[in-house]
Amino acid sequence: MASLTFLGAAREVTGSCHLLESPALGRVLLDCGMHQGGDAVKRIHEEEFAFDPATIDAVLLSHAHLDHSGLLARLYREGFRGRLLCTRATAALLDIMLHDAVGLYLRDLERENLRHVRRGQPEIDPVYDESDVEAVLGLCEGFPYGERIEVGEGGVVVFHDAGHILGSAIIEIVLNEGEHSKTLVFSGDLGKLDSVLMNPPQTLHKADVVLLESTYGDREHRCEEDSLEELRDILHDTWRQGGSVMIPAFAVGRTQDILFQLGLLHQQGELDNWQVFLDSPMAIAVTGVYDRWLKLLDHDEVRKLSDVHRASLEGFLPTLQMSREVEESMAINRIKGGAIIIAGSGMCTGGRIRHHLKQRIWDARNTLIFTGYQARGTLGRIIVDGARHIKLWGEDYVVKARVETLGGLSAHAGQSGLVDWISQFQPVPQVMLVHGEFEAQEALAERLWRERKLHVDIPRRGQRMEF
Repeated sequence: MASLTFLGAAREVTGSCHLLESPALGRVLLDCGMHQGGDAVKRIHEEEFAFDPATIDAVLLSHAHLDHSGLLARLYREGFRGRLLCTRATAALLDIMLHDAVGLYLRDLERENLRHVRRGQPEIDPVYDESDVEAVLGLCEGFPYGERIEVGEGGVVVFHDAGHILGSAIIEIVLNEGEHSKTLVFSGDLGKLDSVLMNPPQTLHKADVVLLESTYGDREHRCEEDSLEELRDILHDTWRQGGSVMIPAFAVGRTQDILFQLGLLHQQGELDNWQVFLDSPMAIAVTGVYDRWLKLLDHDEVRKLSDVHRASLEGFLPTLQMSREVEESMAINRIKGGAIIIAGSGMCTGGRIRHHLKQRIWDARNTLIFTGYQARGTLGRIIVDGARHIKLWGEDYVVKARVETLGGLSAHAGQSGLVDWISQFQPVPQVMLVHGEFEAQEALAERLWRERKLHVDIPRRGQRMEF
């Protein structure tokens, strides 16, 4: 008998983590992600594992985003010594993501401890550090899509292309227990069919249980062509006003999409005379990884991307400037108008984007463009929901900048994409909706029942099921 316990991304979007237990496989985690939103140090220190990390035999990682991978170093610190399995491209990205995350965490912790010292309070010890990142990366094994990987005494794992970001995977797990065989499929995060930089998500047809993401279970996306037109119009309007544009960007996936779209506008003569700044050392490093792996994609458009993803971007987006150093980032503040600033983090929970918000969000000539999902509790979600005032480093700032959301640049499938993907399974499997807010999951569940007569379950955090 196998069992699943839903420990994160259950009726919520972030913190993906599910515990699979089976005699064939042992004790295996599907993802080990952190929750996002609120104070970064407090959030990390409040995370607790509902199991002993030393008892985990393996982690199967769907992709490198931190809400799926961000607690791996802490897992190691608390005793994990098993296998860490993912795709090869995910392994390359994970090295960048985890090192960047620990650097930000330790810098935030240092600032917090300075406040503690001034107040006469004891300092806070880190829950993990760089040595834990290095150690857990040493456990990482990268595999190509489609390869059968033996895990445990009777388990077989196969990674399939999820089309979400570089290296993202749908995880297929076959459990051979005596004369019985069962198949579990974890969708991970599924991409869109019309994404230029990604292949369409692969379709699978057989499973006993499917864990299906539901981030956009209640809405559709505009197509990428329409989103490019919308982006062009927003940029033109802001240019005429003499303002600048801030784009909080996820370093993996979304940043590369945005650079490609801006490059297209430039090639079409539609970019005015914008100065474009990529103000994220991690995004710059990730873009280099994309350059090495994009040859695996099937799209004709990818032939253009050998230029797009070189450090200089010569001939495709010549106005792009890479801001690696803090001084280069600060120098952008001296530009009063005509700057497109792409900076992390994507949900405004940290990183350089918050410094740019401090400099520009109070000016009505400027525009703030969100290109991805904003989780509850994040500063990005607060702004998208219409806040007129926000707090940055304890100070109040009025929100006068124009705020826009380009859903068509999302790396997630919309509702119809999710419905079409899960409908390929025959016979109908047991379906559990994960990685979505409850309202979105209810909307997806209602449509699946109305159109496909497919009943799904929406597990709560901590819920356990046997199959």
